[in-house]
Amino acid sequence: MNRLHTTAAALLVLAIATPGCTRNRNLPTQLAPSEVTTLAINSYLWRAAVDTVSFAPLLQANAQNGVIITDWYTNPKAPGERVKLTVAVLDPDLRADALRVSAAKQVYQNGGWVDSPVTAATVQKLEDIILTRARDLRRSTIPGAGEGRRVRGSSRRSR
Repeated sequence: MNRLHTTAAALLVLAIATPGCTRNRNLPTQLAPSEVTTLAINSYLWRAAVDTVSFAPLLQANAQNGVIITDWYTNPKAPGERVKLTVAVLDPDLRADALRVSAAKQVYQNGGWVDSPVTAATVQKLEDIILTRARDLRRSTIPGAGEGRRVRGSSRRSR
């Protein structure tokens, strides 16, 4: 009798589990280019951001969470100013709202560095440079990507 119960239980489990093993016909047959990656961020935005801020020494560049932090950088043409950048790639899609750039600026006054405001236009320009570079990388990597297609979310929203 015990063997009969075991066999019946096994058949019942098999009968319940088998329909769940059928092929899902709703799965896409092709993945979007941004999904062909092991990163949770867009690889084109990541590469473009690293390329763009590579003029400054990097403190952190973590592709898993999409954060790039530079150390303070002083332009030789303006030794009394320095900047520090943080770039965050937030999404696996190549979109304008998948990128956040922040900047800190200091000026040298009275023997010390003092915080100074960074204009929104400066941050906006840096974001635009990164987005343009990412689009160029995508066009050069994927055949036909630059022919009449528009990158989703490419129009900037006001901040």
